[in-house]
Amino acid sequence: MAGIDASPDDTRGVYERQAAAYDAGRSRALFEARWLARFTACLPTGAHVLDLGCGAGEPIARWFIAEGFGVTGVDFAEPMLEIARVRWPDGDWRQADMRSLDLGETFDGIVAWNSFFHLTQDEQRICMSHMARHLKPGGSLLITVGPKAGEAAGTVAGEPIYHASLSPAGYATCLEENGLRLTGFLAEDPETNRHSVLMARKDEDI
Repeated sequence: MAGIDASPDDTRGVYERQAAAYDAGRSRALFEARWLARFTACLPTGAHVLDLGCGAGEPIARWFIAEGFGVTGVDFAEPMLEIARVRWPDGDWRQADMRSLDLGETFDGIVAWNSFFHLTQDEQRICMSHMARHLKPGGSLLITVGPKAGEAAGTVAGEPIYHASLSPAGYATCLEENGLRLTGFLAEDPETNRHSVLMARKDEDI
């Protein structure tokens, strides 16, 4: 990866080492709220939501819990899940890798905020098929991606961390191949700290 000072193979390690620091620094301002509201408007009352890459549960899982939704939180970094389990001892927190996701159940909605974009482009295509299989017909998907195709490096508590993205057209094609339809996309949304946000919906007859 010329010019990228981060390895996709170290993402789990970064979050395991920096779980407490990441959680302490994670914004609770809910700049995500507009997209979360748009997403949940598509869900049935009492829907079951999969928070994929849930981290320590703040603020995304907390928002869904407060809104009365059932939440299953999945992350591959056990130290993150340990924090979430302290906050919500009765919650459903599971260690799993989204690249090989197989929970044996389906959900009304899946949200992968600040997690999906740590996968390589090929891994994202594979993960999209996993997410599609875990969505009920008519279910909704909300993920953060990049504004254009490519690779980049960010930081978590000073450690470099890998990011990648397909192009918007590439995502539209990948969604279609998995029975999903793009319902919303905004690159570098100024109202969400310049996150690029994608929403999709699974076909009713899948």
